[in-house]
Amino acid sequence: MTARRRAREVAFRVAYQADVAGDGYAEAWKTRRETEHLTADQLELVEDIVRVLEARGGEVDEALRGAAEHWPLARMSATDRSVLRSAVAELIGRPGSPCRVVLDEAIEIARRYGSEDSGRFVNGVLDRVAHALRPAEL
Repeated sequence: MTARRRAREVAFRVAYQADVAGDGYAEAWKTRRETEHLTADQLELVEDIVRVLEARGGEVDEALRGAAEHWPLARMSATDRSVLRSAVAELIGRPGSPCRVVLDEAIEIARRYGSEDSGRFVNGVLDRVAHALRPAEL
């Protein structure tokens, strides 16, 4: 697993914890930060994603609603919703992160932690979000 993939998995777990426990993203990150043993670069990536989720969570969710028209956020599994939120937050908050890499790694995280259909679902939703947010990269 690459260092960035590890950071993205941590960001996903923070988003999942916030979703399931009803904590804020910053609070969820605060409870996990010391146990994750991340490098400075990994910490920066996770903290950037958490900052976007905390400050612009409504924008992240709106992008997801627009891309998953027939799937309200409440109907998605917590795993899929958390993978999607962390990936969209990175697309919004880290313009230097290559779009295809963000999508590919989110799909792999969804396959690892989600259901049999999670990878395909996350791929479809993120593809639509990426076309809306970063059309020049696709």
